[in-house]
Amino acid sequence: DPIYREWGWEVFQSIEKYCRAQYGYGSLKNVDLPSMQPQDEMESFFLAETLKYLYLLFDPDSEIDILNKHVFNTEAHPLKIFEDSV
Repeated sequence: DPIYREWGWEVFQSIEKYCRAQYGYGSLKNVDLPSMQPQDEMESFFLAETLKYLYLLFDPDSEIDILNKHVFNTEAHPLKIFEDSV
């Protein structure tokens, strides 16, 4: 569904606009005050999880099939779904 890609693009644009720091990305202490500078630290999961999900959302040639063949664990690692052999 293209709406998910549209939402993902809006998320990415907002991250770039509000969270980009000199050497990476930081979080905002209060999202209701977007004029504040992002914090001078980047969470360890940001690249491994947040950007991975955005990448997969826009990669049509990925072998990862998140709707039918794979699920993600809490660390954003894809795990293959095996057929029930019982």
